[in-house]
Amino acid sequence: MYAQLRRKYDFTDVMLWLIGAGLVISIVYGSYVTLASGKYTLQQWLNFVVFGLAQGGIYALIALGYTMVYGLLGMINFAHGEIFMLGTFGAFFMSEVLVENGLLQNNPFLAILIMVAAAMLVSATTAILMERIAYRPLRRAPRLVPLITAIGVSYFLQYTARGLFGSGVEAFPTVPALSGSVSLGLVAIQRSQIAVFVSTAVLLLILYLFVSRTKIGRGIRAVAEDKDAAALMGVDVDRTVAISFAIGGIMAGAAGVLYGLVFRQVSFFMGFVPGLKAFTAAVLGGIGNFTGAVLGGLILGVIESLGPSLFLDGLGIPAPHQLKDGIAFTVLVLILIFRPTGILGERLSKRA
Repeated sequence: MYAQLRRKYDFTDVMLWLIGAGLVISIVYGSYVTLASGKYTLQQWLNFVVFGLAQGGIYALIALGYTMVYGLLGMINFAHGEIFMLGTFGAFFMSEVLVENGLLQNNPFLAILIMVAAAMLVSATTAILMERIAYRPLRRAPRLVPLITAIGVSYFLQYTARGLFGSGVEAFPTVPALSGSVSLGLVAIQRSQIAVFVSTAVLLLILYLFVSRTKIGRGIRAVAEDKDAAALMGVDVDRTVAISFAIGGIMAGAAGVLYGLVFRQVSFFMGFVPGLKAFTAAVLGGIGNFTGAVLGGLILGVIESLGPSLFLDGLGIPAPHQLKDGIAFTVLVLILIFRPTGILGERLSKRA
């Protein structure tokens, strides 16, 4: 019997499962201690959830870029976080112009639309150029080659932005119309968070209708299913892939504006951590699946918001909120151990 178990489970599998089980036990124990102590009120827990859903919506928009590229090409675009970063800078510089001419104060809705358009334009253009210059020549190369290229492109864009925009952290302008909060029972929702909820819902609906109802959307689904068969049916594969990169860039640009409105900062390095968290969200939901990317983003945002107070505090860890990034990447480890395909792991074409 021992020999049979040894053949079925090697040492690495056993160690990974033990590590995963230890993490799960720690989470359950810490959560129990925190809840039993009554340290946080119901209102505080609800506020944690609302904030988590807001940042989760941003992760979801970024994660859609990972999902679209993986669904079409089977590769992970680790430079996608930098597309998000450049879009945020585009919105930031446009906002400075809008502040100078007073439009941001006098007509904030129009000003935000202009900022979103600028961010989308910058991000989509960057994504299209990235696909054409860096990835298209490597489409038939071994999978490791595009992966290494993506990491190189990521660093190139980061330090190009540093050279152009400086290494400091810039403050995203305050939109007076989005200042303050709205009370709904026990929950106080920031107006900027409401903007995130509404914008994310509208963008996801538009993307769903585009992919499911338009000719280009059907082409994207066909290429995701079988590139060669789609080409034989008259689909321009190169054009379809470029459009998919552009769509991912558009979503990342919109996420950049929302990130700026909520967190009010922009820097050359800002795309790295949100990009990795969005990748974690895509893996959590099932990379290659639109619904999974959205679900994974929302779940990850809530876990990241609740985690420090819920189980890290219960484990007696000092300054638990400084470890919120570690929580997100712990989720990635657990998913890869227990369910590598994610919650809704399917091919893009089956669920798009």
